Amino acid sequence: MKGTLVFLLLAGVLSAATSADWAVRLDRTVRAVQTEFSAPQLNPTQLAITVIDLRQPQVPLRVDYRGAERFYPASVIKLFFLAYTHHLLAAGRLVDSPELRRGLRDMIVESFNEATSYIVDVITNTTSGPEMTAADLVVWSQQRGAVTQYFQTLGYTNVNAQRKPWGEGPYGREKQAMAVHLPARNFLSTNDTAQLLQEIALGRWISPACSSEMLALMERDLTKSPNLSTEEEGLNFTGPALSPGMKLWSKAGWVSWARHDAALIGLPDGGRIIIVTFTEGREHAGNRAIIPAVARHLLADLPPITP
Repeated sequence: MKGTLVFLLLAGVLSAATSADWAVRLDRTVRAVQTEFSAPQLNPTQLAITVIDLRQPQVPLRVDYRGAERFYPASVIKLFFLAYTHHLLAAGRLVDSPELRRGLRDMIVESFNEATSYIVDVITNTTSGPEMTAADLVVWSQQRGAVTQYFQTLGYTNVNAQRKPWGEGPYGREKQAMAVHLPARNFLSTNDTAQLLQEIALGRWISPACSSEMLALMERDLTKSPNLSTEEEGLNFTGPALSPGMKLWSKAGWVSWARHDAALIGLPDGGRIIIVTFTEGREHAGNRAIIPAVARHLLADLPPITP
């Protein structure tokens, strides 16, 4: 198999058997999905996966396939805008309001780009609009980079949250800045995305209360029937792989050349596992089966946790 598997114990030590089992499990998953999706071929460079086993919260285990590679994140970037908003609120640098909460809800629950545009304006003190002078654009771009810079200070190395997500494309100063102040597009890795999900899941993002508020927006109703005419959050991504009794908190992203999901899965016994899957390629972006296939392979007959 091309690519590398990188294993990182975030804290403590798990048994060698458990670590070895996860290594085999991810290797087997990657091979299986590349075999299953071969017409057209899902190439090694079109896939990245990060898994964090939180069944022992004190000693979470992370395993990844191409987890440090940068992908265009589509709407998954909205999770980072949400996290930064809570940072500003907790620091007293942003005034809470019903409109702010409405924007956060619509950005995460509905994944509306209009809501995201509003949130980005609020948290970076920038606005979209006509072209600017070169000098003004420098200042504007520095302000717009606040989210990226913040995550860099926390050790996130593959997060670029500079751009608004668009339906029809950027205009004016948004387009101007893409050409002048690179990189032109947002990017994320599955490792960085999974790391943020872990902080939220363990109640460590800002505070347990903030983390709970974020999880409430990410919770997906698996009792609903998927609407195949839409890319409904959770229900057409990791959701179809989950069995009765499981729960899902997620943020998905989809454009014509990429399809992703960042999922926190609650198991019937109360344990939790994070699976972040990114895929790219126009030939795969509309394929609703790849991401559930990854989750199914990873969740099948989970290895026991050794005390």
